[in-house]
Amino acid sequence: MLDTLTNPHPKVEDRSSKVSSAPVLRVNGLSIYADHDILVHKLSYQINRGETLAIVGESGSGKSLSSLALLGLLPQDLRIEAQVELRSVGLLPVNQSPSYSIKKQSMRDKQLKAVRGTKLAMVFQEPMTALNPLHTVGKQVAESLRMAGTPKSQIKPRILELLNDVNIKDPESKLGRYPHELSGGQRQRVMIAMALAQNPEVLIADEPTTALDVSLQHEILELLDRLKKQHGMAMLLISHDLNLVRRYSDKIIVMQQGKVIERGDSKTLFHNPQSTYTKLLISQDFGSALKISASKENSPVIEVKQLCVAFPQKKSLLGGVSEWMSAVQALSFELNPGTSLGIVGESGSGKTTIALALARLLANQAKVNGDIIIDNLNINSLSNSELRRFRSNIQMVFQDPFASINPRFNVMQIIEEGLLIRGEGKAQREQAVLEALTTVNLPHSFAYRYPHELSGGQRQRVALARALIMRPKVIILDEPTSALDSSTQVDVVQLLRDIQQQYGLSYIFISHDLNVVQALCHNIMVLKAGECVEFATTERLFQAPQHPYSKLLIDTSVRSKEFG
Repeated sequence: MLDTLTNPHPKVEDRSSKVSSAPVLRVNGLSIYADHDILVHKLSYQINRGETLAIVGESGSGKSLSSLALLGLLPQDLRIEAQVELRSVGLLPVNQSPSYSIKKQSMRDKQLKAVRGTKLAMVFQEPMTALNPLHTVGKQVAESLRMAGTPKSQIKPRILELLNDVNIKDPESKLGRYPHELSGGQRQRVMIAMALAQNPEVLIADEPTTALDVSLQHEILELLDRLKKQHGMAMLLISHDLNLVRRYSDKIIVMQQGKVIERGDSKTLFHNPQSTYTKLLISQDFGSALKISASKENSPVIEVKQLCVAFPQKKSLLGGVSEWMSAVQALSFELNPGTSLGIVGESGSGKTTIALALARLLANQAKVNGDIIIDNLNINSLSNSELRRFRSNIQMVFQDPFASINPRFNVMQIIEEGLLIRGEGKAQREQAVLEALTTVNLPHSFAYRYPHELSGGQRQRVALARALIMRPKVIILDEPTSALDSSTQVDVVQLLRDIQQQYGLSYIFISHDLNVVQALCHNIMVLKAGECVEFATTERLFQAPQHPYSKLLIDTSVRSKEFG
């Protein structure tokens, strides 16, 4: 079937000069089954060279599953039926079944392995997970080039060329760095460089802008669009944000619960959407922040005075720190009871560092100066035992709930953990967990489910319930909606408002999505390179931003909302 795969590294042809109208990739009747459940139902499409097809839908719609099936990266216990054809190769053996013999499965894997990277390449959603944390950037890109058959003498020049192509500044200095030493945007660019190393015919970009700020989202998508044209590729773009992919796609498929709800060219679909679900995805309505009563503006629940945070950059021969990298500089602000403060800024601006400093969760190597006064206590002066007692006052909900909750614990164990440490009895803990589940709109039956049995939105509600059960005065929310689909984002924002109104909580809300920040926050702090460049009420910032960087963020957000 795949006689052309006998040479996995064929001579690279120049595909950048001309865009062909013949389909590079055809997918007919792709269906994916798990036992008796249909995860994807008869998905069909074709992509031409130089063309971008966007597949959009909520969490669990099957959009990522359908792309992983093309590369043979799904678990073997799933059954896959499809006819998939690459123009330069022929039919791909994507079909699989739990009943396949080891020999048949091994042969299938070998054939698909020859296609990965050379013909079909993928940029994954979370580069920090996809990149190897133990290897440098240079070593990881070099591995892709070696697989493409690049001569040893040409590997370093080619790495620098690829990093330049993806707009990484001073690429020579990045070769010896590890993934954790790069910003989110830089890591995503490295992933794109690795995908381009073998000059693929089809590039699959699976949620390539998740957790990136608004301006950086468009930078990455514009970069992918430029590289697609430059290399003459076809692109399959997967996203939960329909408005974001609008200007970067030629055709769009909208999926819900494994089925195609609507399809068409981008312009027509946005001008005249047919299904109610598509209309919902296009017109997100997050609502507006709660009104503040005058009594809630008196005594701050948090006061931050001249906060500075630095991390070790270079160490001396004797093990001391010879050079520090400043992450946050001379930051001061107040947070009043029952109000929300939004912290926005580009990747690497210090948003999450501030959150970790407020919760006393920074690594021991970090150098922290300044005062953080919460509930009239300077938390930087608390001992470890005092800090444990204080922890219930300020809780944190992280960006990725699947990474921040224990996969071996069920929902009951996850939510009750703080109360268990505090020494509360079993009956009280169980009652508190059930009340917390009710608050976050989850049924009591979920108490004995495990994280992998929940959707992304449900896991985020569990993480919120875990924070609420401690009855905190402040909750820090670090990008809590970034990885969620449009409709779930709206639900979570509404839930946060309801909880704030019910309990009088204060929020510190970190996000790259200014539309979400506007709907939840009363004040906004704009960060750039660790400095606060503007602090204003939400209304004033959106109406009349003062700093050029604030203006850029607002303009980009408005354009993204209105024009996609």
